[in-house]
Amino acid sequence: MVTDKILWRRLDAPGHDACRLVERGGAWRVEGATAFQHHGVPAFLAYEVDCDGEWRTQEGAVRGWIGERALDFRVALAHDGTWMLNGLVVPNLDGCIDLDLGFTPATNLLQLRRVALQIGQAADVSVAWLDVAAGTLDRLQQRYERRTAEAYWYEAPRFHYFALLRVNDVGFVKEYPDLWEAEP
Repeated sequence: MVTDKILWRRLDAPGHDACRLVERGGAWRVEGATAFQHHGVPAFLAYEVDCDGEWRTQEGAVRGWIGERALDFRVALAHDGTWMLNGLVVPNLDGCIDLDLGFTPATNLLQLRRVALQIGQAADVSVAWLDVAAGTLDRLQQRYERRTAEAYWYEAPRFHYFALLRVNDVGFVKEYPDLWEAEP
C-alpha cells in the first residue's frame, strides 16, 4: 500500500525526483526515479530500497545511466552486518544500518524514521553511502538533531554540508537547502 509520495525539484542542477513510500506486510520500500544533469550530461536513475519494519535497510537497487554509461547496482546488508555491492563484500562498513543514495533526498526518510528522534534529541548516524558516479559504497558520517516536529539540523561533515532540513508529516524532506525542494 502506498502511504505517501513526493516530487522534488533539484536546486543545484536541472532535475527532478519522484518517489513513493510503500508499506508491504509490515516492511517498507522507498522507490522512485530521478532525472538530472550530471556534470553537463543527462542522467536517469531508478531506485528502490527495502527496509524491515524497524526501518533497517535490507537491500537496494539502482538502475539507469549517466551520459552514455549504463549503471546497475545491487546493494545488500547481510544478517551478520556485512554490506555487499553487486555481490562483492565491501569492507569498513561495520555498524552501518542505513543505505544512503547520494543522488536523491529519498533515503533521508529511512534514517529519520529509524532513529525516531524526539524534539531536542540528536543522533550520529553512519550510513553506507552509494556514489553511483564512482561506483562505490563507502561510509558517510551524518548527524541529525530534531529541532521541531518538522525540522532537523543535518550535518554531513565530509561534504562540508550543514543545513536545517524541513520534513513533511511522513518524514520526507520538503526543503533540503541548496539541493532539493518539494514541488507543491
